[in-house]
Amino acid sequence: MAKMSDLYFSDRERGPRPRTAEVISTTVWMALRHLIQSRIDDGSFGFKFPDACPDGAGPFGCDARKFDTIVRAEIPDLPEHWLIYDPEEPLDPIMILDVLEFCARNVARPVRGHFHSFFGHYHLSFEREEGLNEFVTDVNRLLARNGIAFELTNEGNAIRLGPAVLRDALATTLFHTGDAETDRLLEDSRRLILSPHIEDRRHGLEKLWDAFERIKTLESGTDKRAQATILLDKVTQAPRLRSFLENEAKELTAIGNNLQIRHFEKTQEKLDRSEEVDYLFHRMFSFIVLLLRATGREG
Repeated sequence: MAKMSDLYFSDRERGPRPRTAEVISTTVWMALRHLIQSRIDDGSFGFKFPDACPDGAGPFGCDARKFDTIVRAEIPDLPEHWLIYDPEEPLDPIMILDVLEFCARNVARPVRGHFHSFFGHYHLSFEREEGLNEFVTDVNRLLARNGIAFELTNEGNAIRLGPAVLRDALATTLFHTGDAETDRLLEDSRRLILSPHIEDRRHGLEKLWDAFERIKTLESGTDKRAQATILLDKVTQAPRLRSFLENEAKELTAIGNNLQIRHFEKTQEKLDRSEEVDYLFHRMFSFIVLLLRATGREG
């Protein structure tokens, strides 16, 4: 979350823009490229791609050709001349996020040392942590100001923020179900739903539904239906709410069986859109959290 001192007047008056966009516009991509170019120019990437003083006295800047060669080798679909090329259509956001992660891995704050008068340059040393923090802050400000649902972590990894209504719950919920496999499935689902890749998010949805099936069996006994009944009885004694929750459990089970969540036969419908995955994840995650909190299984 941005500090108050980092916010613009409009953010302070109206609140920050909702972070829902999963397309990075050409304008934002151009701005991100300027951030990257400025760090090529000031030698920040000389930390990993040094332009060395001919006298052997150390780096004095960034070798832009080395930087460009490696980034295009590690991100093969990145267009040639990507730093100056203005595409008519926005690039794939996954590719842009890969570029940002590459930059985060290789950036450091350049510190000027000895001035080499013969060549007219300063020799540089580097502060890795400070440079990474500054790069992440600058990138995240641009993404936030444009309502983009991605950001870099403090370590420089790109993540998706996830559905706004679930962000706090995803960040703070602890799982102590008493069953290690259920806890692992829940943690995996939480991690995967924040991935920039839609296939990862679909996989996270599958993990969440698998966790739900195991949660039905956490109560004592061997009959799954009876165990599920005991579980719902512990959640509430209000008869109407109890009935609604039982219907919701049946509906969620049917969703998992009839859509491509837990089964992948031709008869199951595929979830094509990110919004569909988010909706179903939100619905199931909220139901599971209710079950766990009501039965003392959420830390």
